[in-house]
Amino acid sequence: MISYKSDSEIQMMRQAGRVVALTLEELGKQIRPGITALELDKIAEEFIRSKDCTPTFKGQYGFPGNICISFNEEIVHGIPGRRVLKEGDIIKLDVGATYKGWIGDGAATFAVGEIPAKVQQLIDVTRAATLTGIDQMRLGNHLYDVSEAIHNYVEKFGFAIVTKYVGHGVGRLLHEDPQLPNFRQKTRGLPLRKGMCLAVEPMVNMGTAETRVKPDRWTVVTADGALSAHFEHTATITDGTPEILTQL
Repeated sequence: MISYKSDSEIQMMRQAGRVVALTLEELGKQIRPGITALELDKIAEEFIRSKDCTPTFKGQYGFPGNICISFNEEIVHGIPGRRVLKEGDIIKLDVGATYKGWIGDGAATFAVGEIPAKVQQLIDVTRAATLTGIDQMRLGNHLYDVSEAIHNYVEKFGFAIVTKYVGHGVGRLLHEDPQLPNFRQKTRGLPLRKGMCLAVEPMVNMGTAETRVKPDRWTVVTADGALSAHFEHTATITDGTPEILTQL
């Protein structure tokens, strides 16, 4: 069942989303060669808790980390460990914060030092595709208009959209209805209504769209070993322009 949030509920999610955005901003300052994923995870936990929130992902479905940290060909759900960040890596940080029972969910891809121009383009296209999709979250549009906008944008640049993992509703639960594909559908889907809150999160690969899961049963990687980028925002539908709750 789809949940449509009231103004007071969205205010709670707005606070959770702000903490997600601040956490990503803080982590971005810490990213450098030599730091470990586990150190970033600890920084995130301490920062989230200092803002009167709890890390949403900790224990979610049994996940062991406070945030997800995915390296290079890893797409999503990477478990923070002792792996060291190196010059030229790209790192995906996925952050959830819960404030008084309400959740904000966001992600971003960061470069570690210098990266090739094509890899920077992958990151830039994925970020822009996220915002392009969110811009379709308007009254009069339908759910899969968001999906089509994302797919159309990414396709122009010759990158591949991951189809096995999708965006989702978010609120009191991390994953609520409806699911939001990042790729074209055969119909326009359900009409968008005020108060619907969606986590819009395209995952874009330099190679094919195929994926596999590592033996840890969490970390999703590209099947061909190509690099992948991931961005995510929690956004809500209003009477006018959609509001991004995880953006400062």
